[in-house]
Amino acid sequence: MSDVHAAHSLPASGNLFKNRFYQTILISNLFLQIGIWVRNFAILMFVTDQTNNDPMAISLISVVEFAPIFVFSFIGGAFADRWRPKRTMIWCDFLSAVSILAVLFALLYGSWETIYLATFVSAILSQFSQPSVMKLFKQHVHPEQLQQGMALFQSLVALFMIMGPALGIFSYHQFGINISIAVMGVAFLLSAVVLFRLPPDIVEDPHKKKNLNLRKELADGFRYVWKSPVLKVLAGAFAIAGFSVGIIQTLGLFIVTERLGQPKEFLQFLMMVNGAAMLVGGALIMTLAKKVSPQVLLAFGMSVSALCIAGMGLSTSIPLTLALQFINGLTMPCIQIGINTLILQWTEQSYVGRVNGVLSPMFMGMMVIMMSLAGVIKKNFPLVEIYCISGLIMLVGAIILIPIFKHKAAPSIVTRATETT
Repeated sequence: MSDVHAAHSLPASGNLFKNRFYQTILISNLFLQIGIWVRNFAILMFVTDQTNNDPMAISLISVVEFAPIFVFSFIGGAFADRWRPKRTMIWCDFLSAVSILAVLFALLYGSWETIYLATFVSAILSQFSQPSVMKLFKQHVHPEQLQQGMALFQSLVALFMIMGPALGIFSYHQFGINISIAVMGVAFLLSAVVLFRLPPDIVEDPHKKKNLNLRKELADGFRYVWKSPVLKVLAGAFAIAGFSVGIIQTLGLFIVTERLGQPKEFLQFLMMVNGAAMLVGGALIMTLAKKVSPQVLLAFGMSVSALCIAGMGLSTSIPLTLALQFINGLTMPCIQIGINTLILQWTEQSYVGRVNGVLSPMFMGMMVIMMSLAGVIKKNFPLVEIYCISGLIMLVGAIILIPIFKHKAAPSIVTRATETT
């Protein structure tokens, strides 16, 4: 058997935790989550202290975090299909660590504004690394285990949604920004080291790779999505979901203060309930992964989320709002896992990066646009109306998924992935 053929071989459908690729990705993501959450909250606390709660300076943190995702995801997805994924992921984590080290030196010499660079650079590099993870999932995880694998992956993210804010705040208050920055750099560096455990990259034909054209690849990615009956609908649902989420993304504080009559610090309890629910939801989906189709998961998740969003806008009861937040968090993994599984099922391996690069901006772009308009919307419309409209829009996103229910997993793609098993 040739090296290329061996690299394409997938493990038989068995214990997912015995899969070397999956073990490595989980450990790497553990370090990444530590670095990301320390980064997010230590920087937030630091900027708040440095600027005396200046809203413009604080909002700039979100801009440097989300803007690169929208701008670079197209390019990152195309390059993920051109470059070797293992090498790409290692270099991205290593360069993130180097950039954080540069920020630390700048901080030591008194230029605190460079703190934004830590978020900006790692956000850019993630757009090259994340599609590579998806591509490797396609290569090394059996199709029957994709949904289960995504569920556990999402559970780890949910776990850090519970612990992450406390971890970042603790690091900043106990050790200061310099040590917190160092922790970020070490976390990204350890992730890069762990990734050396990944199976070797598939060596592609160098002549074919040399003749690739980036502009043509980007266009091919859009055409691929447009020609797919499932991916095309998924793109529309992605955009609608981003529109819905973006409207209310920054308004949770007003639910706490205006609708519940609680101090702003109460917002952390909503976040903790949401994270705990996502952890439980991810665990439940792991047990149901082989029994429920990703189409059903996605439509169910969006429908329930629509009702919960509208309900939270209408509620003035703390127990009811917390219950709705829990239910919303419980179904959030349904949306994320359903989307990722559909992308992997309906995309050929050579297009995974580009398809991910086309679909992600559909959600992120609409979310960023609506986040930027949320303040204006809040000044002109009552909070209840905003949340009800957001819920209605999310429900529309669930309804447009109806056409994909007649499509099962793409047999030609799954067959190509498994015929070498």
